Amino acid sequence: MRIAQVAPLYESVPPKQYGGTERIVSYLTEELIRQGHDVTLFASGDSETAARLIPACHRSLRLDERCIDQLAHHVLLLDQVSQRAHEFDVIHFHIDYLHFPVSRLLRIPHVTTLHGRLDLPDLAPLYDHFRDMPVVSISTSQRDPLPWANWQATVYHGLPKDLLRFRPETGRYLAFLGRICPEKRVDRAIEIAKRTGIPLKIAAKIDPVDKRYFKRVVEPLLRDCSTAEWVGEISDRQKDEFLGSAYALLFPIDWPEPFGLVMIEAMACGTPVIAYEGGAVAEVIEEGRTGFIVTELEDAIEAVRRVPDLSRTRSRDIFEERFTVTRMANDYLKVYMRVIDPRMRNLDRSMESSLRPISETHAIKPRRPDKRETRRN
Repeated sequence: MRIAQVAPLYESVPPKQYGGTERIVSYLTEELIRQGHDVTLFASGDSETAARLIPACHRSLRLDERCIDQLAHHVLLLDQVSQRAHEFDVIHFHIDYLHFPVSRLLRIPHVTTLHGRLDLPDLAPLYDHFRDMPVVSISTSQRDPLPWANWQATVYHGLPKDLLRFRPETGRYLAFLGRICPEKRVDRAIEIAKRTGIPLKIAAKIDPVDKRYFKRVVEPLLRDCSTAEWVGEISDRQKDEFLGSAYALLFPIDWPEPFGLVMIEAMACGTPVIAYEGGAVAEVIEEGRTGFIVTELEDAIEAVRRVPDLSRTRSRDIFEERFTVTRMANDYLKVYMRVIDPRMRNLDRSMESSLRPISETHAIKPRRPDKRETRRN
């Protein structure tokens, strides 16, 4: 199959440091090539891939200090895709809704994976206007604000099996990995470390818009907690050691998380996850098997104490069962066939089952909090 992958230009594919969407595009692209497909990648010029690379800019925009207007580069990207559209059997977009008017005019087989939150009020009228655009969710909870959209499937993220090493030994510190912003709640992670006395290492990216929040909120908390260590933004190579040597990953979010890639990265290492309930958390984490889902600080502290009850081997096994790149690529190939040939919608029941969200077919159901857990901090 001739497939185009269209990535955002903010980070390279794969990213040099932090970056979720571009990382998934990279994993998917390389796996499709491994399976024998002809893949073209539209991305920044500093991307590294076995696919044919069509660069819309020389360098990823976040790292390019000379870049002032990021939208200009994405407009160029769209024109490059439209000029080459006839070369592909299907085009897979990862740039949200930016291409919708162009795709509608070209009438090319295409699908869009929506990687971000969809509960913003500005989005509902836009997706309502473009109801014909075929879209893929990365969790079932992500669909809640737009249940009427033209959903083709839910495809959970996946990682290469050999990307991160399994480590059977229990680590000695708590880990926070991601981005510094109010909704990621690193303040909760610091308080958990302070209350439990277990060291905390924070490896995170700080976007310009969040620098003030870091200075005013996070830095004072770090100064007040002797067990918390600021590591800063780390690379993929560093992530293996950082996650694999952790006692547990803290994922103390306070927003409707669309997926949470770092959770399955921790699982690949065998590292348990302690996550606050929200968004896709209950779809990814299996309560009492790969981690604990909590709703308030006291529950999180108790979960830290119970980490030795979890099997790191079982976490790795569940990762290999549910969250590999091969499974992800195979799920997307089924979606591609559906948008190429609408008659594929008349699949038999067994095929339809494979296209349902994994949470619908998996034996483990999301945990429901008891009455005690309905309180918030």
